[in-house]
Amino acid sequence: MNSIPVISLHDYHTRGLSGVDCDALAHACKDHGFFIVEQHGGESAVDNALKQAREFFALPKAQKKEVQRGEKNPLGYFDRELTKRRRDQKEVFDFKTSGKLSADPMRLTPWPTSLPGFKPALTDFFSTFEGLAEEIMRLMLVSLGFSVEASRVMSEENFGELHTSAARLNYYPINDPLSEDEVEGVTPLGDMALHHHTDPGAITLLIQDDAGGLQAFSNSLGWVDVPPSENSIVVNVGDVMQVWTNDECVAGVHRVVPVERDKGRYSLPFFYQPRIDSVVEPWPMKDKKALYTSFTWRDYITGRVTDNFADYGVDDIQISKYRINS
Repeated sequence: MNSIPVISLHDYHTRGLSGVDCDALAHACKDHGFFIVEQHGGESAVDNALKQAREFFALPKAQKKEVQRGEKNPLGYFDRELTKRRRDQKEVFDFKTSGKLSADPMRLTPWPTSLPGFKPALTDFFSTFEGLAEEIMRLMLVSLGFSVEASRVMSEENFGELHTSAARLNYYPINDPLSEDEVEGVTPLGDMALHHHTDPGAITLLIQDDAGGLQAFSNSLGWVDVPPSENSIVVNVGDVMQVWTNDECVAGVHRVVPVERDKGRYSLPFFYQPRIDSVVEPWPMKDKKALYTSFTWRDYITGRVTDNFADYGVDDIQISKYRINS
């Protein structure tokens, strides 16, 4: 059994669950929370978004800083993000084009004016992955034994048009993205391109180039590589999915090791996240007690993202805070 199973969305469309290795998927969701989806139909949107990502990160730093995010607006460009209070070796551009958008124009995505194809390509990517995320999440739940009706109700009650999903462009350069005159007073660079963490939402859909470096932590095998595969989507379980399924799925702990090639690494994650007022708690399961108390997505995501911008001296919130001690 492969540690990171591969699922064809085309086979699922044509053959139903018989086209899915449900045993391999269930094992992966319980062991490390990662699987790969091929033949998903979003290849064109991915190609265009990757092209724009390369063009954006190749811009002079001054132009990228024109759309820089700040403490009050989490969207835009940033080159000194922290994970687990350690600075990552990467540059990012965070964006949203639909779902729950702020009424404050100062909290919307700032788009670079020098790249006319940038916003259209990322808008298409976002829209395409909204649909794929919902379909893949339902496929995952049905494959794990949840009923079609339960997966439908869960999606409708927690997502809908006001979901809070977000997407990002990642660039992992071969060296520190900050120049010598920028590092004074900044948290020192850590030993990873991206330090180990889980994603807070339901599931994450990730496009990665052929550089490699992404690793998932397997409870049975330790750190395992998540191999690049052309035109595929890497899917990982997030924190709220672990709570919703009452530990039937585990949130995927992952990291990115430093890139060892001269052109760096690019990736595009889409974070599928529920409505801001969604209540996160285990779904009722026969003969199994709830392992977590309930909490709101608003409170959880606020506690998870505030320290990405600066080190406030404490670790970010984790779902372990809500675990019921038996």
